[in-house]
Amino acid sequence: MLSVGPGPTRKPTSERVLVVGGGVTGLTTAWALLDAGYNVTVVSECWANLQHRITSQIAGALWEWPPAVCGRHTDVISLEHSKGWAMTSYHVFEVLMRIFTAEVHGVRVRRANFFFDRPLENIPDQYQKMQEISRCGVTGFNRDPTLITKHAVNQEAGVIDSYCHDAPVIDTDHYMIWLRALVEAKGAELITARVSGDLLTQEDELLAKYRASAIVNATGLDAWETADDKTVYPLRGALIRVVNDGTKFPKVTEALAVGIDDAHREGQDLVFIVPRNDNILILGGIAQPREWNLDLTLDSPEIVRMRERCNHFVPGLANADYDPSAPFVQGNRPTRGQNVRVERESRLRKDGKPSRIVHSYGQGGSGFSLSFGCAGDVLGLVKEVAEGKKAVTMSGRLPAERTAAVARL
Repeated sequence: MLSVGPGPTRKPTSERVLVVGGGVTGLTTAWALLDAGYNVTVVSECWANLQHRITSQIAGALWEWPPAVCGRHTDVISLEHSKGWAMTSYHVFEVLMRIFTAEVHGVRVRRANFFFDRPLENIPDQYQKMQEISRCGVTGFNRDPTLITKHAVNQEAGVIDSYCHDAPVIDTDHYMIWLRALVEAKGAELITARVSGDLLTQEDELLAKYRASAIVNATGLDAWETADDKTVYPLRGALIRVVNDGTKFPKVTEALAVGIDDAHREGQDLVFIVPRNDNILILGGIAQPREWNLDLTLDSPEIVRMRERCNHFVPGLANADYDPSAPFVQGNRPTRGQNVRVERESRLRKDGKPSRIVHSYGQGGSGFSLSFGCAGDVLGLVKEVAEGKKAVTMSGRLPAERTAAVARL
């Protein structure tokens, strides 16, 4: 059970867990561990700030039922787990919004609208997804093609079907700084340092150095190295930030999205228009696999097209002024061949003993949507390490069987 108070829910034990990674996955996991009574050390090369944003701050951060619009899950096992993780996060965000106003943590509830270029019955995967959403427990679900006219979507945009539901939207700058402060207030030791190389080959040294009994690997894209997982790759994304104060175009107060898999016209990519907070609107997006370089600009052809898609979708956006503090941001979503990995290290240590490493990476563009659910699973896996239980892969355990550990605030 989580608490938003400055101290941990339970009195800390002598056990310490080392969390490697200071993004949303690592810090949310640290929160869950602290409130479960563990001492926690978080090691990260960098932390959320407004000068050099980390990957978690670049996220679109609209809660979505998996798979997200920025790319499709290809692994059935990961997808089934992700649905449970997403609902755990949904409910925790709901409670956060009841306890505090958005001015405290940056989380707001918005109506999220999803548009399609064919009747949903003609898109089997999306029709199934809609049906799952309608009964998963989200509020405000409504399938209604008139949402297209309600939001003044350009009639030439080619969309003919739509549905909506309520969804948490996270102001990532605000939230990540708040989350770090919360974890620190609960007693976490935060160390700025880079941990490189395969964690397994240096497990004993890390456990000794940080006086830990277990390690959580939440290194995102760096898991290519830290987990020796060569299926990890970047999915480059970018967002344009514009002023959303109602002066240059009618203020957008709801999220509007068209996914990649539903945009079949040549040259079309995803449309992602989301109020980041009360004053900033983010426009996206792109999903470019295995593009490691972050060298895009507002003048890059794909970014020009991205802006044009959004302008074309909602008339008036062409008049928008750029956010003067950060008009354009880009980052690499940490993606993986078999999608999300939340499981214990299956390789043996140098001494032949079972590893004490728990992995949580590969969340791609869904880090916020899955954050609390993944943290719940990690908490259960860390307990298994302490109890000396045999490691079981994700395929060997039921989806969401551990997420109840963080489902309540």
